[in-house]
Amino acid sequence: MSSKGGGTALTRRNYRLASDTDKPKATGIVNEKLLSDYLHHVFPPTNQAPALASLRKPLGFQDLGAHLERLLSEGEPAEESRDQPLEGRLGPQPVVLDHTSGFEGLLFVDDDLLGVIGHSNFSSIRATTCVYKGKWAYEVLISSQGLMQIGWCTLNCRFNQEEGVGDTPDSYAYDGNRVRKWNVTTTNYGKSWAAGDIVSCLIDLDEGTITFCLNGQSLGTAFTSIKMGPGVAYFPAISLSFKESVAFNFGSRPLRYPVDGYLPLQNPPTADLVKAHKLLGYIKNVLSTSLDTQEERLVEKDCSSWRLHGEPTVLITLAHIFNHFAPLMCKVYLVEDVLMNFLLGILEGGGSVDEHQLIQQLLDLFWLLMEDYEVNECLKQLMMSLLRAYRFSPIIPDLGFQIHYLRLTTAILHHEKSRKYLLNNVLFDVLRSVVFFYIKTPLRVKEAGLEELIPTTWWPTHFDKEGKDEREPKDESADERLRRRAYERGCQRLKKRIEVVEELQVQILKLLLNNKDRTTGEASRYIFLNKFRKFLQENASNRGHPTALCPPEYMVCFLHRLITAVRASWDDGVRKSASSIRSEEAYVPPQLFYNGKVDYFDLQRLGGLLSHLKKTLKDDLASKANIIIDPAEIQATSMDDLDEDEESGAAQRPFGAAAMGGALARPSWLSSPTLGRANRFLSTAAVSLMTPRRPLTQPEKVKVRTLAVEQRTEEDIEGSHGNDGLLLGRPLAEPNQPMVDKSLLEIVDGIVMMYNLSVHQQLGKMVVVSDDVHEYAVALKDTEEKIARCPARRPDILDELQKSQKVFAEKLNHLCRRLAWINATIYSKEKMLDVYWLLCVCIRTIEHADSTGSLFAFAPEFYLSAAMNAYSALKNYFSPANSMEELPGYEETLTQLAAILAKHFADPRIVGTDIKDSLMQALASYVCYPQSLRAVERIPEEQRVAMMRNLLAPYEQRPWAQTNWILVRLWRGCGFGYRYTRLPHLLKTKPEDANLPSLQKPCPSLLLQGHMAELLSVDKDMAASFLNSVLNQLNWAFSEFIGMIQEIQQAAERPERNFVDTRQLKVCATCFDLSVSLLRVLEMTVTLVPEIFLDWTRPSAELLLRRLAQLLNQVLNRVTAEKNLFDRVVNLRLPGLESVDHYPILVAVTGILVRILVDGDRQGISRASCVLLSDPCFQLHSIQHLLGEGGGDSSALSVTSSSASCARPVVGSFGSGVAPVIPSAAAVERKHFSLHAYTDYISEEEKQKVERMLAFLTEESKKAAASTAPTSEEDLCPICYAHSISAVFKPCSHKSCKACINQHLMNNKDCFFCKATITGVEDYSKPGAS
Repeated sequence: MSSKGGGTALTRRNYRLASDTDKPKATGIVNEKLLSDYLHHVFPPTNQAPALASLRKPLGFQDLGAHLERLLSEGEPAEESRDQPLEGRLGPQPVVLDHTSGFEGLLFVDDDLLGVIGHSNFSSIRATTCVYKGKWAYEVLISSQGLMQIGWCTLNCRFNQEEGVGDTPDSYAYDGNRVRKWNVTTTNYGKSWAAGDIVSCLIDLDEGTITFCLNGQSLGTAFTSIKMGPGVAYFPAISLSFKESVAFNFGSRPLRYPVDGYLPLQNPPTADLVKAHKLLGYIKNVLSTSLDTQEERLVEKDCSSWRLHGEPTVLITLAHIFNHFAPLMCKVYLVEDVLMNFLLGILEGGGSVDEHQLIQQLLDLFWLLMEDYEVNECLKQLMMSLLRAYRFSPIIPDLGFQIHYLRLTTAILHHEKSRKYLLNNVLFDVLRSVVFFYIKTPLRVKEAGLEELIPTTWWPTHFDKEGKDEREPKDESADERLRRRAYERGCQRLKKRIEVVEELQVQILKLLLNNKDRTTGEASRYIFLNKFRKFLQENASNRGHPTALCPPEYMVCFLHRLITAVRASWDDGVRKSASSIRSEEAYVPPQLFYNGKVDYFDLQRLGGLLSHLKKTLKDDLASKANIIIDPAEIQATSMDDLDEDEESGAAQRPFGAAAMGGALARPSWLSSPTLGRANRFLSTAAVSLMTPRRPLTQPEKVKVRTLAVEQRTEEDIEGSHGNDGLLLGRPLAEPNQPMVDKSLLEIVDGIVMMYNLSVHQQLGKMVVVSDDVHEYAVALKDTEEKIARCPARRPDILDELQKSQKVFAEKLNHLCRRLAWINATIYSKEKMLDVYWLLCVCIRTIEHADSTGSLFAFAPEFYLSAAMNAYSALKNYFSPANSMEELPGYEETLTQLAAILAKHFADPRIVGTDIKDSLMQALASYVCYPQSLRAVERIPEEQRVAMMRNLLAPYEQRPWAQTNWILVRLWRGCGFGYRYTRLPHLLKTKPEDANLPSLQKPCPSLLLQGHMAELLSVDKDMAASFLNSVLNQLNWAFSEFIGMIQEIQQAAERPERNFVDTRQLKVCATCFDLSVSLLRVLEMTVTLVPEIFLDWTRPSAELLLRRLAQLLNQVLNRVTAEKNLFDRVVNLRLPGLESVDHYPILVAVTGILVRILVDGDRQGISRASCVLLSDPCFQLHSIQHLLGEGGGDSSALSVTSSSASCARPVVGSFGSGVAPVIPSAAAVERKHFSLHAYTDYISEEEKQKVERMLAFLTEESKKAAASTAPTSEEDLCPICYAHSISAVFKPCSHKSCKACINQHLMNNKDCFFCKATITGVEDYSKPGAS
């Protein structure tokens, strides 16, 4: 046998031989009398009074074995009585879930047959043991708080996918999700449960009652007079919906909340317990006694000062004890009940964990005196018990339970050999150790003691018109101020208590990140690094797989603790090497993305697949980074791609029941809280729903120069002389800055990946509590105002209002205390700084990668995603408690991010459409807010101009809607009647989310408008193609909109009750919004660069003006015609079509017309009016309609009142969705539009311009009518029949008007009629004309 760690290398067998044979009489260690006294003191008799020392039989090591056997066998039950089954219980021991026949539906069951996850609509499973007499209990550890029914059922109960425990006559259940009890019918019962709670299920078959307890507190008797008698026996059972998970404790571990008089279903190991407690007593005697050999006496001392000095007497004594103790410490029940409680007792005195050296000494002793497999099993069970205890402890005001278990975990991990064993084999492989870094949020505020901790609650009471909080209201009363300050003090007290737990969690991570503990092999950090990478791989490649994904709420806490620990380790290293970059300036060097040292699994790179990049950029890698790729490797890569395609194809096919027993690669997250590989997949269907996963351990073939994650050594990561480790292949553009520990770079990289996987999403989810507080505060304020206005003659109304007031106030008290907890654990200033640091890491990493030129394509997409998401989180999730403006270097960071968005949204090196869309959306959101828009204006001019050029590129073949939205935001606030935040007719409705980018106040950018004007005026070809594409898209969007509202109108005219699909309404509203935004871009263009349309020396100016006039006339005619389609649909006021109204589209058209007909020079106005009037669609009354003329009495025109007077239609259900009912067309009263009604939106000057335009057009149309001679049909263009023939084509001599042929030639060179290629176009005038 190999020798054990540190100290004397002796085994139990050696001790026995030494004492039995070599030294039959004298020990040679201490004299016989002292030894005898010592052994009698350590092993006192149990059942008789202590004998006088003179009468005691001398005791030496020869007799110790027999003496110890005799002491341990005292009081043991006889062999035959031990195995007798208890009356009232039937079934095997140990009790587990019946995975052979006692289930219905699809389920995952853990290895220990105690944890279960639902994998279908409503799955049920029962235990293997039933009871028919007596009082029995079992516990259920709730891992997820969804829909479950837990209780008891008989063998006769038949369950299915709709009916579970409690839905059949002889089954009884408690459901803490809906707070009800079930036995065929259902009534309210108990309290709501949360993940981390423990439900005790008690059945009394003497009295016929069933009771449930939650975290040890009885919820009251749930059922009485349950069916009993011959043939009736009850099994523990559960029904649970998809992805819900629990773990059962039938007695395999000590019950957390035992109830007097009730027995666990599984017998506790009573005899072993007695033995273990005796042996632990003997160990304590050894620890508290020392031998004074000089004075030959025993000395009592404090256990905590005991040290393992290698004294032979003590070691041989302990070896005899461990001979019996070690095998017992492999059993779960005994580890939890005996060992864990003993170790917790050592730490109870307080003080730092480092002060309690006894635990380190005991662990040394374990490794010395126990077999390796015994220590391994003991440590594994101990960590499992600690994790389970930590996760399922109730929240109390001082978080005492959580601190207690974390302190012991820290003490164990302080021991180097134990730490490395646990890291290598347990913490990530068997346990879900990320749970140790989670602090759960209490749902039941009172039980968590938050009422005592935060006695006074406060919420905002001052709101502006749009429902936003006013941050520092001037009229805050003295009472409100006192309440707010008292609430803030309570929040601070809570935060301090939570920080104690967080500090312990960071200590654990610092121990795991230790890179100096090389005395027993590889340093802890490198083991952690490889396990962490595999953990990330599981979560990156198993999206949607319930057993492998780490819940996002755990990820959030893990991320913050890891950032704190990594930054502390980083800065420790900087103190030793002053020239290294500090953690505030951390970034991930670009060579990590292409040198193959770090595994990015199958995550998407900016330039596409890694295999493709290695083929296309191999020359760049050689020239820029000195990395040479062998042609054979590229061939292997290509072959591997084919294999992957085949494997992924196979993964899509379901596999038969034979494959169900195959073990999943990792333990389950959700079911058993700590344990268990969920490797049994139970299914009552013929085919399983699972898809197999690729094995994680298989090394990737593409990275031929790389070792698999598990095979990497410290040298591969950190490098050594002449070897750069992770930094191999530094590009020439990358500065040669010294990095502290290269291993930390990979962890930072993993942190960014983790944020992108699920942390950001979870941060967004938790904002809902703050939103709820706001909504209830608004509702309470509204109710209080109604109470103040309530007439005295209506006490009934007053009574109802006061009841509502009380409910709202209670709910607010509860939510404010929950919010205090969430703000302390998730949205605190420290957490905000963590996310800000992460954002800065991403920005610096992207900048360094960008400087490598073509090698930027190797960077993973998640860096850009994480940068955009982190900025969004800082801006939207952490306020109002913390403001982004207070962050250090905030403005500079905004500018750096603006530069990244501006440069990369049209970067040809980025190929993924999703990431391109995300960049475009981020830029669109960025220009909506004043601070971020100013940041865009601060980036270098060259980059600004390049951004505007990319935005103005023709709209074909790209996502033009977002580009258009960006241009509109740069213009909003400058256009005609375009200074509104919300449309006039929507002012009386409450916005769903006042923080949306579209609801921000206008903040136009004159600087960027100037760049746009310069580009369009200088580059004539780009200007023509840009405007051509804008006009094409406007034509398409408005035509689609008109087609859709025709369908809606037809539905309205049918006599029967009608429904319109909500999706159709949404698409219709989107087409309208696009039409308005495209018109605004045209207004912006015609205002900034009017010569594009009016300077006819430019090649396509006349054509563009004619197309513009044509489209404007089409829009005006459709929107303003008497009793028209648009009017009717607008007045229906359908949910989903709220944005469709006369105002936005008509003022956009008016803005364009005013610019070309009023604000231009004389020649331009003349050309514009000529083209507009010559368009056959022009109708003067459409212009008159803008001012309410030509359509009836304009004095009655008020759009705001018309919108308010239109009642909302009834909402009914159609299919699975909800769609609005259309009122009949006859019921809709028509209202007229007029710009005069919008005094708040349109200035007097703008109105006067419209009046001048109308007068001018009236005069010009009269002149045109007088001078226009009638045209014969033969002289009209055979294409449009609107204009006279004015062009002849060469060489075929066919004819049309100039407008038709010019528009045609922009896209096609063939003749309309004979398909000959047109080589030229000449003016044509009719022969013989006067």
